[in-house]
Amino acid sequence: MSPARAIFYGGLTVGVLDGLYAVVLWYLRGVGPSRVFQGVAAGLLGRASFEGGTPTALLGLALHFFIAFCVAAVYYLASKRIGVLTRKAVICGLVYGVLVYLFMTFVVVPLSAARGGMPTLPMFILNAVFHAFLVGLPAALFARAAAGYGASSSASNRFGATTR
Repeated sequence: MSPARAIFYGGLTVGVLDGLYAVVLWYLRGVGPSRVFQGVAAGLLGRASFEGGTPTALLGLALHFFIAFCVAAVYYLASKRIGVLTRKAVICGLVYGVLVYLFMTFVVVPLSAARGGMPTLPMFILNAVFHAFLVGLPAALFARAAAGYGASSSASNRFGATTR
């Protein structure tokens, strides 16, 4: 897989999975999808984003996917210099997902116009676990595919047989 495709599909996968997680999580609390993505837009617009209707929800959706593509690109670029990120993609991806969550929670959100509060400990743990699997892991697996460690048309499988 080419690096551009790995970043594109990695970002798309991260964006969809993380977005679905957020929509479902907040739906269970009585919050609709538009409001979820208006919350993302609040990072730029502050509380006014919640009064902007569909345009601010779409802005939030676009920002969400921009961040997802950045997450995939950062992992891929780091993996070019740090080989263990592709050799041990599963464990490194899980750790990366938690690091992304920590960075977003303790750096990005506090510096944004949203300035949301801190999650409760159970929510913090739940979010960290879901970021490990829905954000870090897909980013790592697509980076590994770009590095030639994933399935390919002429790669050797784990038993040494060549596949076509």
